Amino acid sequence: MSAKPGRLLQLDVLRGIAVFGILLVNIWGFAWGTISLRYGTLPAQPPALDQLAIFLVAALAQFKFYPIFAFLFGAGFALQTRSLKRQLGSWELAQAAYRRRLRWLLVFGLLHGFLIWSGDVLTSYAISGMLILPLASARLSRVRNRAWLVAGGFLLFLCLLIPVGQQGGAPDIARDLQSFAARYAIYTQGSAWAVAALRANDFLLSLLYAIVMLPHIIVLFLLGILCVRFGWLTQPQRHQRLWRWVCAVGLGVGLPLNLLAAWAITWQVVDPYQKVLDAALFEVGLFAGGPLLAAGYVAALMLAGPFMLRWLGAWLAPVGRMALSNYLLQSLIGTWLLQGQGLGWGAKLRPAEMLGLAVLIMAGQVMLSRYWLLLFRQGPMESLWRRLARLPSSS
Repeated sequence: MSAKPGRLLQLDVLRGIAVFGILLVNIWGFAWGTISLRYGTLPAQPPALDQLAIFLVAALAQFKFYPIFAFLFGAGFALQTRSLKRQLGSWELAQAAYRRRLRWLLVFGLLHGFLIWSGDVLTSYAISGMLILPLASARLSRVRNRAWLVAGGFLLFLCLLIPVGQQGGAPDIARDLQSFAARYAIYTQGSAWAVAALRANDFLLSLLYAIVMLPHIIVLFLLGILCVRFGWLTQPQRHQRLWRWVCAVGLGVGLPLNLLAAWAITWQVVDPYQKVLDAALFEVGLFAGGPLLAAGYVAALMLAGPFMLRWLGAWLAPVGRMALSNYLLQSLIGTWLLQGQGLGWGAKLRPAEMLGLAVLIMAGQVMLSRYWLLLFRQGPMESLWRRLARLPSSS
């Protein structure tokens, strides 16, 4: 299956990859929530397969695919606002139409966060999109300068934040583990009301965290806009040298940092009382190494040959064309299977089994997306979103 006419196959494939990469990380949060130890703890002498599952997810997925998702949102912003401008005749009308789109995305995000799963990203994307909307018609130099300004401010903020966090005193690990166990019991075995109350509390806390992370998301949005405006994403064959350089740096620097962070994460799961990595170095491994490796993933796809791209497109492009529907469906399936108001499997599955469940969900979504797009032009949520925002049918 090729991309829909007028769409870019690489971007649809990349969205499909990002949707599945996010599931690899979110599957743990469905069972344990978002304001807790992501992978839980393991018993004494844990099975090697369970340790390997955690290590691989931490090394290859955690903090890698949400940057790609945000980057692609920025790229979509640039493509869609330009399309709306061509159809509606002015930037004012195009921005008004896209603003309606973002308002409904905000509604979807709030409903998702409060009613299904607290780890919602749509709310942050909608707010960030509204903040950068005036840049839709801006000159390229202004977008580039704004990206540097926001990135520099965010890096300075992080540099100031790390010493402050280190002055907070030694953590009470026993208390933290007890709190985690209580939250885990509620999510996986609690009543629907108990789960809903904890989910609402976690979502409100995540919104506060999202305020801090908005500059980071905006930088990724702006980077996506720049990659479209410069033609790096829309005409990758003309920028092979650039993508080879990004791939070399992303994999050569990002992969070692992520392997180090994944080793620390896995060790923490095995022995929570053992400090194996300095906190500041751990922050660098996750927050710098993650996006670097994500850039390597993007570059590798941009460098893919025609045969590989067609093969990936046949399986992943339909998933990417239905990215919003698939993202929300993952939350519905994951919370029903793993949480107490559903089947409660989260209290029984080992880490290796959690990873296997994620792979099964992915396979099901591939088949569902391919079948759905044989019958309909868009995914169900994409179609609803367009109708609610009253967007032109060809945008």
